[in-house]
Amino acid sequence: MRLTTRRIASTGAALAIAVTGLLLGAGASPAFAATSCYASSCSGLNPADTTCANDARTIQTSSFGVELRYSPSCRAAWARRASGMNGVGDTISVWNNSSSTPDFNALHVPANGSGPYYTRMVNDADIKSRACDVVDNYGGVSCTDWF
Repeated sequence: MRLTTRRIASTGAALAIAVTGLLLGAGASPAFAATSCYASSCSGLNPADTTCANDARTIQTSSFGVELRYSPSCRAAWARRASGMNGVGDTISVWNNSSSTPDFNALHVPANGSGPYYTRMVNDADIKSRACDVVDNYGGVSCTDWF
């Protein structure tokens, strides 16, 4: 009888461990599924699809309100407009000083034109980046300083 009791207890303990593992795995954060990149391998990627957004911070903000965002762990930068209207023809961009053309590809622009929306990332490892906002209605351009 002792052997049967021991087997039942062992089987019960194994099942409890397995169920606990399944429950903990089901509650895993989607951030664990995100991909990560570093420096030049981040260029052209959506920051929301990587781990770069997790430690991002706003480095500078232009006079029109576009932000230069930077991730120290990814060594990548992107432009973001956190709020405010974006009229037809208005664009935000990010570029680094190793590229002759900025990336004007804003992602996730809401239908009503208000933020937040942002660009794809550029490499910011040992080079400088800046974010710009072109406001077509006013004919103006506003950029952050190089960082």
